[in-house]
Amino acid sequence: MNDDHDKQQSDADAELENDIRQARRFSPEEALARMAGPGAMKGASPVSPVQQAETEIANWLRSHVTDAGGSLQVLLHRHLKGSAALLNHLDQPLAALTEYCQRVLASDYLVKELVREADVEWGQRMDERPHFEREGSPEHPDDPYTAGSVRKELEAILRQLSEATG
Repeated sequence: MNDDHDKQQSDADAELENDIRQARRFSPEEALARMAGPGAMKGASPVSPVQQAETEIANWLRSHVTDAGGSLQVLLHRHLKGSAALLNHLDQPLAALTEYCQRVLASDYLVKELVREADVEWGQRMDERPHFEREGSPEHPDDPYTAGSVRKELEAILRQLSEATG
């Protein structure tokens, strides 16, 4: 008699579960969760370590970089996303930012290239023609990104990072 009651309860539970599933939308995430089995994600973050590191860098840049146009922040984040430096420092993403800034500051060519990219990004964001620096010509007064200003900002980033870790 007890077995009949358990069987009826089990059938009723299965029918209820089936009704619930029919009313829900099926997503790829749910398919992966079903394939992994119950409890597969317990204690683990659904966000990958790479995404966590990229987000930490983006948040730090947003709160510490004084970039009126916002283009330098975007570029620094873009250059670090998926980079070897970031992948080598997943547990300390700000170390990847430090390494990147040091590498750029060590090369006049990389500074000029970053300035050129910042000018292009600024022009696209503001829907204006960018002001590119030219050798031997004076800086344009409305140019938000010059080699000097970008160099200063990268140096300020390095100072802030060293203060935070030191």
